[in-house]
Amino acid sequence: MPTGLLPVYESPKAFQDACEKARRDGHSVGFVPTMGALHAGHLALVAEARRRCSFVAVSIFVNPTQFGPGEDLARYPRTFERDLEGCARAGAACVFAPDAASMYPPGESTRVRVEGLTDSLCGPVRPGHFEGVATIVAKLFALAGPCVALFGRKDFQQLRVIERMARDLFFPVQVVGFPTVREPDGLAMSSRNAYLSPEDRRGAAQIPLALSHAVRAFQAGERSVARLVEPTRARIARISSSIDYVTVADPVSLVPLADHGTAGDRALLAIAARVGAARLIDNVVLGEDPAPCPQEEA
Repeated sequence: MPTGLLPVYESPKAFQDACEKARRDGHSVGFVPTMGALHAGHLALVAEARRRCSFVAVSIFVNPTQFGPGEDLARYPRTFERDLEGCARAGAACVFAPDAASMYPPGESTRVRVEGLTDSLCGPVRPGHFEGVATIVAKLFALAGPCVALFGRKDFQQLRVIERMARDLFFPVQVVGFPTVREPDGLAMSSRNAYLSPEDRRGAAQIPLALSHAVRAFQAGERSVARLVEPTRARIARISSSIDYVTVADPVSLVPLADHGTAGDRALLAIAARVGAARLIDNVVLGEDPAPCPQEEA
């Protein structure tokens, strides 16, 4: 379905054909899978894909299989026309916007499960979520074909799951993790930030501040898991109605480190907490990522 901005494909076959034609015409294909409600973080992925590849496709699909009972599938933000404008500005060549029936046709019964990496962090509190993610991304990779696929590091566990899935299933896809794009006060950009009231939005800024304190403590030599986790949790508890986890984990295996243990030269510090109506996640890789907030603000 052509628009005044760029081609929009609703049929999986039409999208697959477009990517194949691009490669036949000598293009390298970049791919950015999204659920829409695009913000500057998504558009940075599109721009990075355009820097790496000459033909960039963006998918916009709110995937029902990664939402559990009582989650926000029905109210997930949908801003399709604005999304198309953003994709065009960022350099996308086309958009794939299927409906659920085309991605999950009658009688479909296949799911993709990545074990181990989904045992911690969001896995236990969102059962079935990563199975839905791995399944839809596998379908999208099968349609896009050989490409460079961009994902944000804000969803760090998702990135690790997709990397593993792509390797294990021999997809001809280079999976690239892109640094988290943040608001001026450090809050990680997320489509779910739209759920925040003005007061909750101010409170949510404590999440990157808490991560920043942990980064600086780590830089100063702190390696005690408890002394990294406890101040982080305490700061977030001030503004959160519930905390799913504040966890230090191995950045490759995602296995949590014991509270009485010590971190190595690199460690993932990951957070999931509810602020008002939004469940927010964020993370830093200690020993690798900079502090999300400037020194003077933390």
